[in-house]
Amino acid sequence: MRLFEPLAFGDVTLRNRIAVSPMCEYSAVDGVPNDWHLVHLGSRAVGGAGLVFTEATAVSPEGRISLGDTGLWNDVQRDAWGRIVQFIASQGAVPGIQLAHAGRKASTDVPWRGGKPLAAGQGAWTTLAPSAIAFDVGYPVPVALEPAGIDKVIADFVAATVRAREAGFRVIELHAAHGYLLHEFLSPLSNRRDDHHGDSLANRARLLRMVVAAVRSQWPAPLPLFVRVSATDWSEGGWDIDECVELARWLRQDGVDLIDCSSGGNVPHARIPVGPGYQVPFAARIRHDAGIATGAVGLITDARQAESILERGEADLILMARESLRDPYFPRRAAAELGVRIAVPEQYQRSW
Repeated sequence: MRLFEPLAFGDVTLRNRIAVSPMCEYSAVDGVPNDWHLVHLGSRAVGGAGLVFTEATAVSPEGRISLGDTGLWNDVQRDAWGRIVQFIASQGAVPGIQLAHAGRKASTDVPWRGGKPLAAGQGAWTTLAPSAIAFDVGYPVPVALEPAGIDKVIADFVAATVRAREAGFRVIELHAAHGYLLHEFLSPLSNRRDDHHGDSLANRARLLRMVVAAVRSQWPAPLPLFVRVSATDWSEGGWDIDECVELARWLRQDGVDLIDCSSGGNVPHARIPVGPGYQVPFAARIRHDAGIATGAVGLITDARQAESILERGEADLILMARESLRDPYFPRRAAAELGVRIAVPEQYQRSW
């Protein structure tokens, strides 16, 4: 079964092709992961996933989506992650971290309190973007990044990369999707700049490629580097799959190992045809046309569905999001359904 075949990137081998997708928990204090994150991520490693990603982890305080986001801009956070990384690896899973900057979608409350932009009395901070265009009605107008600010963003990604290595992570994913900063630069709907970071596709992709190059300087091959993209804005005049394919070709040349193919998030109220596997065609198109490994994500909820995606050559890796929240032991359930025997922790062997 393809789902349980190992998958190698450089000197890192995943025991199977099931990855726990980055999913924000909004439960950190001052960016420091805690026991919630240990249990949440650790249980999914025990559950049998090949790769366990952290949530979107901010490279700077202003890069957080909310006050509850995890971070990696100081050594206290690094050391807290180290404990979690060690446990994930001890259970046979590969620990990965997604590094992110929320851009104009930063400074919001946590989802269970509505997720709206914070007020001044709630600890709001200034948001940053390629252009001074608010995400939606009720959101603040962000500050357009000047060259010095862009340099700081790049430096923040590099510093977080160094700490990720020190913490023991084995895979880094750069978050360039869902309307956060790197995606905002890619899309003509959020990037109206007239300098060398705007207008043409090459210019709009410049910041992401600069971040990739800078991160690679501290995360050299054969360490795996992934990039999550939104393959389309689902909005007329926005970022689309054709531009995404061209970007993927460039990222392959830049040393990226896999494109994690999601969609949307950059503009509110986009009409998205959500359904089982609705984003898989993007992974298939990028894999075929750009010649780079891809990960499929989005309403993939059962073992045979995941297996068929791999068998058809539409992706190389299956990233499980909501299904991983519902069932941290999904890989064990999938193995049983597909008739595959996988290793069981000693503590659980009497139940198998």
